[in-house]
Amino acid sequence: MATPSKPIPAPRVKECMGRLRANISEVIRGKDDVIERVLVGLLAGGNLLIEDLPGLGKTTLAYCLARSLDCTFSRIQFTSDLLPSDVLGVSIYDEQLKEFVFKKGPIFANIVLADEINRTTPKTQSSLLEVMDRGRVSMDGQTYPVGQPFMVFATQNPVDYEGTFPLPESQMDRFLMRLRMGYPDYKHEFEILARPEDRQRYDSIEVNPIVSRQEILQMQAYAKEVFLEESVTHYLLRIVTATRTESEFVNGVSTRGALALKSAAQAYALSQGRGFVIPEDVAEMVGPVFTHRIGLRRQTSNPLEERHVV
Repeated sequence: MATPSKPIPAPRVKECMGRLRANISEVIRGKDDVIERVLVGLLAGGNLLIEDLPGLGKTTLAYCLARSLDCTFSRIQFTSDLLPSDVLGVSIYDEQLKEFVFKKGPIFANIVLADEINRTTPKTQSSLLEVMDRGRVSMDGQTYPVGQPFMVFATQNPVDYEGTFPLPESQMDRFLMRLRMGYPDYKHEFEILARPEDRQRYDSIEVNPIVSRQEILQMQAYAKEVFLEESVTHYLLRIVTATRTESEFVNGVSTRGALALKSAAQAYALSQGRGFVIPEDVAEMVGPVFTHRIGLRRQTSNPLEERHVV
């Protein structure tokens, strides 16, 4: 039986995640489960898609995450006239140097908020495929790394279809998880309403960075080392295989999706203070990791209803 290669300071990571959770919860009230999964996505080094109705705090959540980290942050407002060069950058001829110089676009940041990503054209959407998968931009025969850590935090409205372009499966597969905000409960919404008006805007919220860029990179490296016992790997693979063989699914989960479930389970285990994965970690992550990767033959009438496979 395989054993872990080296000890991981899991309790220290759990303490750090707890500080981040508390910092974000000061602004995002009553959404501990969503915050937990966002932090798991950060640990796993994956991209996140937050899908829900307007005005429920999707942008504010991204902003609070970015402000809690000592990292660079960029917001891109996706519109129908947005061009790939507006996102990635463009080569401009420099008269003094007598050569083309690449001017980096807003994608070159550690945390990138892709706001209303489904409002831009497929051409612009596809410009994100390489950077979301490889963390780099290829332009004019040159490759430019965007730096680490890197996360695309995308938002979209799932019920307003006018003027939108559905994300292709190839891009959906590059999101580690798809999450929903949901309405706040009465108590927490009352607390939000009781805030001064100048604190309602997301860019007026005061959140101090409490985790450095180097700490994030270390924790992401630890997450990759979290131990997966062979029987747990078989359990994970049986879930993946079921999506490909059960008749109720139109399509199954890809190998990239299986790797995403593994990464998410490792990150979740680490966030709970463990250096090893248990079956419950895998089951906990199946919903957010698979919900955008599979399709049911009989679709639900409510587009906001989350689809679970376990």
